[in-house]
Amino acid sequence: MKKTAEFVSPMHPDKICDYIADSILDAYLEHDKDSRTAIEVMGGHHLVTINGEVTSKSNPDIEAIVKKIVGEDCRVITNIVRQSKEIAQGVDTGGAGDQGIMKGYATNETETLLPLEYELARNLCQKVFEVYPYDGKTQVTIEDGKVAVVVVSFQNTKNDELLKLVKSIIVADEYLINPSGEWVQGGFDADTGLSGRKLIVDNYGPEVTIGGGSFSGKDYTKVDRSGAYMARRIAVDLLSTHNAKKVETKLAYAIGKADPVMAVAVIDGVETEITGYDLSPKGIRTLLALDEVSYRDTCTWGHFGRGFSWR
Repeated sequence: MKKTAEFVSPMHPDKICDYIADSILDAYLEHDKDSRTAIEVMGGHHLVTINGEVTSKSNPDIEAIVKKIVGEDCRVITNIVRQSKEIAQGVDTGGAGDQGIMKGYATNETETLLPLEYELARNLCQKVFEVYPYDGKTQVTIEDGKVAVVVVSFQNTKNDELLKLVKSIIVADEYLINPSGEWVQGGFDADTGLSGRKLIVDNYGPEVTIGGGSFSGKDYTKVDRSGAYMARRIAVDLLSTHNAKKVETKLAYAIGKADPVMAVAVIDGVETEITGYDLSPKGIRTLLALDEVSYRDTCTWGHFGRGFSWR
């Protein structure tokens, strides 16, 4: 069976937008841990737009945050309003900030408990980025556990030098290096980015189904993020306690309700109810110690398998 996964560097336009969104989130939470934030970022070509809904006692300098990340020659447009009363009335009582379906996953095929093809693509991207800290992408196709094809496109590289580096990192049957030609213009100078657009990279790769909600820019009341983190934590726990090969977890919430309407795990193909966890947004906040998280540290190299409290 063939499986493929990709990864992108921190200088990819979408990842820059994720980093901006989570940096703004961190700034709000620094002085008000109960801030409710839903920040969306679009950027490119010397313009960054910030839209969203925020209720907070904090008042960070958003333009300064953005320019610290992307440079002073960038125009910043901000349009942030308070969270609507209709949403707030459900969250005020401890309910979820939206409905949604969140999925978690864990497998014993790698030390990080992530799919092999995903972990290979991430590891390759990280190591190339250490040498070439620019916009870039990696892609790895495996067949029956063997690496068949590696695709690497990185800005500001010479193909022969990049190929030599890639071969020193991963052994494959075929290598495609900057397949459309050497690449000079990248990042915000070449493309427009959007926060929340690299969901497959943020999660587990394309072989694992996900709920669909994005993470960056959202506080713990948004179960798109906190619920997905909790689903991963439960999957990791169950993989260990059942000595399983693969665990998939599924949580579903209704807006304004604290407890999920569905909480099930599929352990090596057998479905069972999830019990023994407080799955309310406040319960997740406590168990995962989300008040201590620097969210901008979560969004660059994938949200899972990196030693966070949700593992």
